[in-house]
Amino acid sequence: MAPRVRAEIENGALIVSGQLGKTIQRLRKAYNLSLSELAEQSGVAKSIISQIERNETNPTLATIWRLSQALDVSIERVLAAGEDAPFIEKLSRADTPALVSDDGKVRLAIIGWIKTVEWLQWYDLTAEPGGALESDAHQRGSIECLSVLSGEAEIEVAGHVERVRAGETLRYRCDRPHVIRNAGPDPLRATMVCIMKAAVMA
Repeated sequence: MAPRVRAEIENGALIVSGQLGKTIQRLRKAYNLSLSELAEQSGVAKSIISQIERNETNPTLATIWRLSQALDVSIERVLAAGEDAPFIEKLSRADTPALVSDDGKVRLAIIGWIKTVEWLQWYDLTAEPGGALESDAHQRGSIECLSVLSGEAEIEVAGHVERVRAGETLRYRCDRPHVIRNAGPDPLRATMVCIMKAAVMA
């Protein structure tokens, strides 16, 4: 690399260093990595990573490159990313995974982000009349939120039954067996969000 080009890149790194620390920290947390784990994977000392995240040092280009490799992201993205940088990801209907109930009448399109699946899951639920989705208990402390967009749902949790109509939302503990049924004559459409124990306990 020509000296002039290298100097320009290094100067650019200094300019973005104010955002660089936040970017590294955000990416590290997105991968659920501790400082020690990122240090081990990148070969950059834990103390240096900590200083970078607190914007107490201006890292060399080599250090930024090693961190970007460990975080599986291009160095250009690390240098360019900031709090105001847009994040846009689009999935087609065909690319959106879906689950189907045993009776074939209920479809759960998984519209949640795979990176949040351990603590937050959300779905687009559609059910034909008479369709039922039976679920085992999720981990203790989990909460499910069902917002009905059209139709009418019946939720059964531990023997308690509640009806939910279009425009209404029902929140309930899902750490016990529960059933969602289409209780009306028309197709049911709802958004379902499951907040797992880690988020509930936070």
